[in-house]
Amino acid sequence: MENQENNKFLGSEKISKLLFKFSIPCILSLLISSLYNIVDQIFIGNSELGYLGNAATGVVYPITIIAVAFAWCFGDGAAAYLSLCQGRGDTKNAHQGIGNSILVTFIISIIFLILGFIFKDNLLYLFGASSKSINLARDYFEIILAAIPVYMLANSMNAVIRADGAPGFSMAATAVGAIINIILDPIFIFPLHMGIKGAAIATIIGQIASLIVSIIYYTKTKTFKLTFESFKMNFNVFKNIIILGVSTFITQMSIVVISLVCNIMLAKYGSLSKYGADIPIAVIGITMKVFSIVINIIVGIILGAQPILGYNFGAKNFDRVKETFKKVVIISSLVGVISTILFEICPSMIIKIFGSNSSLYMEFATLTFRLFLMLVTLTCLIKMTSIFFQAVGEPLKAAIVSLTRDIIFFVPLVIILPKYFGIKGCLIASPIADILGILVTVILITKFFKGLDVKVAKQENVNYKSSHEGVIITISRTHGSQGKAIGEIVAKKLGIPYYYKEIEALAARESGLDKEFVSNINERDALHDLYLTTTPVKYAITAQEKVIKMIASKGSCVLVGRAADYVLRDNKNLIRIFIYAPIEYRIKKVMEMYKDTKANAKKNILKSDKNRASYYELISNQTFGNPLNYDLCIDSSIGKEKTAEVIIDYIDKLNK
Repeated sequence: MENQENNKFLGSEKISKLLFKFSIPCILSLLISSLYNIVDQIFIGNSELGYLGNAATGVVYPITIIAVAFAWCFGDGAAAYLSLCQGRGDTKNAHQGIGNSILVTFIISIIFLILGFIFKDNLLYLFGASSKSINLARDYFEIILAAIPVYMLANSMNAVIRADGAPGFSMAATAVGAIINIILDPIFIFPLHMGIKGAAIATIIGQIASLIVSIIYYTKTKTFKLTFESFKMNFNVFKNIIILGVSTFITQMSIVVISLVCNIMLAKYGSLSKYGADIPIAVIGITMKVFSIVINIIVGIILGAQPILGYNFGAKNFDRVKETFKKVVIISSLVGVISTILFEICPSMIIKIFGSNSSLYMEFATLTFRLFLMLVTLTCLIKMTSIFFQAVGEPLKAAIVSLTRDIIFFVPLVIILPKYFGIKGCLIASPIADILGILVTVILITKFFKGLDVKVAKQENVNYKSSHEGVIITISRTHGSQGKAIGEIVAKKLGIPYYYKEIEALAARESGLDKEFVSNINERDALHDLYLTTTPVKYAITAQEKVIKMIASKGSCVLVGRAADYVLRDNKNLIRIFIYAPIEYRIKKVMEMYKDTKANAKKNILKSDKNRASYYELISNQTFGNPLNYDLCIDSSIGKEKTAEVIIDYIDKLNK
C-alpha cells in the first residue's frame, strides 16, 4: 500500500507547501511552451516586416491550434490512459495505447498536411489574411505546414513523457526547441535576411529538436516499452484514449472558433476604419499570445492543485478542498490584477517588445490591450474554476464554465457589437463576456460548495478475512440478475469469505477516501465516461484494485463486482463467473427488491448496465459481458439457488 500512503500526505501536508511543490513545475513547463508562439512575433515585429509580418503569423496561429488540438487530444488521452494502466499494473495495454496514439497522430498530421497545401489560400483568407498579408502568410504557412507531422508528434509524445514520471525531461524537450528557436530566429531574420521564411525555418528546427529529445526518451521509458505490436491498431484501446482526451480537444477547438470569428470580424470592421484590416489582425495576434502567458500561469497553478483537490474531495476532507480553492483564487486574482495594471497603465511597454511600427498601429494596440484585456482577472478565475471542477470529478460543470464564456457569450457578442460600435465592438466583447461568464461561474461554484456534506461519513470497521488456499471466484453481473445474492450463497456453501460492500469499505480505509464516495463512483449519468477519468475517481479505482489483490492473497473467497476478474487476471486460482438474465426477469426482480414501477425498473436496469460496462471497459479495456472474458456464463432466471448449485458443480468438476 505504499502508493496509498504516499497519497495520504495530500490530506495532511500544509496546502501552501503542496501547491508550491506541484504548481511551479507546471507553470514553468507551460511558460516554456508559450515561447514557441511568441518568439517569432517579437523578432518579426522588430524586423522590416513590421506589423504585416505579425498579421501573417497571427493568421497562421489558429490554424496550427487545430493541429495541436488533435495532437493534445491523442497525447493527453494516451497519458491519462498510461496513468490508469500504471494503477492497475497493466503493461500490455499501456504500450499499445501509446503506440496507437502515435500512429493516429502521424496519420492525422499527414492528412492535415495534404489538406493544408490544397486549401492553403482558402484557409489563410478565412482566418483573416488580406491582399497585403497573404504572400507573407503563405510563405510562413507553407514552411510550418511542411513540418506539421513533427510538430504534432512532438506535442503528442510530450504528454506521455510527463505521465511516465519524467516531467523534468518533458520540460527539457520543450525547452530545447524553444531555446533553438530563440537563437535561430534573429540569425535567420536579420543577418541572413530570410524574413518571415527564416522565422518559420527557425521554428521547425526547434520542433525537430524537441521531437528528437522525445524520441530519445522513448528508448528508455520507465513504465512501458514500445514494440512493433504497439502500433497495431486496437480500436477498443483507442476509444478510451479518445474519451480521455476529448476535453482537451474541445478546449483547443474553442480557441480556434474564437480566433476565427474574432479575426473575421476584425478584418471586416478594420477595413471600414482608419486602421485597415491588417493592423487589427496583427495586434489581436500579439494580444492573444500575451494573454496566453497569463492564462498559462493560472492553468499551471490549478493543475498543480489537482492532486490535492482530487484526493481531499474523495476523502471528504471538504475543509481542505475549500482552503485549496481559496488559496488558488487568491493567487489567480493576484496574477490577474498585476496583469491588468500592466495592460492598463503601460501597454505601450509590452507592445514595443513586438515592434513599435506606426503611430496608428500603436494607437490601436494600446486601445486593444486596455479594452480587450480590461477584465482579464475574471477570465483567470473562469479558467481556474473550470479546471477545479474537473479536479473534483465534475466534468459537466467544467465544460459549462469553459464554454459559456468563450462560445456562448464571446462569439455572439463579437459578431453583434461591431454592428453598433464598429471595430471597438470587437474589443469590448471580451470584457462583457467575462462579466457574463463570471456570473455563471459564481452560481455554479456557490451551488457546488453549498451542496458539500461537511460531515465526513464514518468508515466501517471491516477487516480482511483469512481463508484457506483455493479458488478465487469473481462474479460480474447484469443489474437485477441477483448476482450479489448468488455470490453470497456460493460463499456460504463453500465456507469461504464473501466480499461485496466490504471491498469499498476496505478501499476507503486503506486510501483515506470516503466509503460513500468509493461506493458511488458508478452512479453518475452526465458525462459518465469522463467522470470515471477524473482525479478523485482514479484514486478510488487504484485503492479498490489494491484491496482486491490483498483479499485474494488471503485465500479462497468470492468477490462481486468492481472488475475483480480483470484485476486478478494473473491469479492461477481465478474462476470468472458472469451472471445474466432476460430483461423481463430482471425487471420483475428489481420491482420486488426496490419497489419500483415497471418503467422505473427498466430505466434503472439500463442505466446501471451502461455504467457497469463503462467502468469495466475503462478498467480492463475489454467488453463487459463478452463470454470470452469469463470461465462460466449462466442465466440466473433458473433461480438463485439453482444458479449457485451450477456454479458449485462447475468448481467441483474443475477440482477433480
